[in-house]
Amino acid sequence: MTDLTLNGIPVIDTFAEAFDVAGTALIITNDTAKWAMIAAVTMTGFATSVIGCGAEAGIDCELSPEETPDGRPGVRVLLFGFEPNGLKDQLLKRVGQCILTCPGTACYAGVDGPHKIKLGGAIRYFGDGFAVAKRLTDPVTGKARRYWRVPVMDGEFLCEDFVRAVDGAVGGGNLLFLGRNHAETLKVAEIAVDAARSVADVILPFPGGIVRSGSKVGARTKGMMASTNDAYCPTLKGRAGSELVAEVGVVLEIVIDGLTSRSVAESMRAALHASTEAGAAHGLVAVTAGNYGGNLGRHHYHLKDLLSKEPASEAGAA
Repeated sequence: MTDLTLNGIPVIDTFAEAFDVAGTALIITNDTAKWAMIAAVTMTGFATSVIGCGAEAGIDCELSPEETPDGRPGVRVLLFGFEPNGLKDQLLKRVGQCILTCPGTACYAGVDGPHKIKLGGAIRYFGDGFAVAKRLTDPVTGKARRYWRVPVMDGEFLCEDFVRAVDGAVGGGNLLFLGRNHAETLKVAEIAVDAARSVADVILPFPGGIVRSGSKVGARTKGMMASTNDAYCPTLKGRAGSELVAEVGVVLEIVIDGLTSRSVAESMRAALHASTEAGAAHGLVAVTAGNYGGNLGRHHYHLKDLLSKEPASEAGAA
């Protein structure tokens, strides 16, 4: 099947293909970590695919009061789209409907970058002319930042005037886990997700970080942009073009988006090592990755380059 192995598990000598996206980050704070997380989870809902959902979003990390602009518990979320203008529309909808509405929240820029996206400067119109601007000093950076204070029924909603989008964000890093049965392969995928999320500046946007409905570009049905990845469907193993050997009964995938190509590569590396370390105990047959022959995106993460635990000197753009 392959000449590569890691921790005794076959690793297919192929690459994961990913593409350039626009990425931004928000810091959501609240009086309690519980309510900061509630706001973050709500905001990042229905955000698995930029094609079907308008954005890909997820939780990067929890923040202590010492790490946030207002000294309260916080959550950092990442949001990715095709380009900065598209991110603006998604940010306004998600902040307006999910963060503004949540009791006690405030919202701040979570990453520096060259592209400005107006946020509080647009949300302020909900205040019906009563919103006021204020400059405050960020205790973490020491820099003055402009915020809008929007009156709401529990006091006021504090929101940064604008956030920034970065250059070099990447969407679509991935690994596929080929296993014997669903329950055991799911355990492997969950272990991989935990390892992938241990790397900063990445999210795994699908439910629990895992997707069962991997897709290919195009379809036999006219007008479909994407369709089921039949080469990895176990019920289609007997058909020409199947990539699955007889003992594979299930395939699960993880998809990784990151603010940098390096973060995606290192997240994939962590997931690959964790999954193969656990794989023998859970019936893992092999690990591979999804690509479209290099035609979808310029970022190619070759699995052979991730076999070492040493960080890559420069992450995976082909």
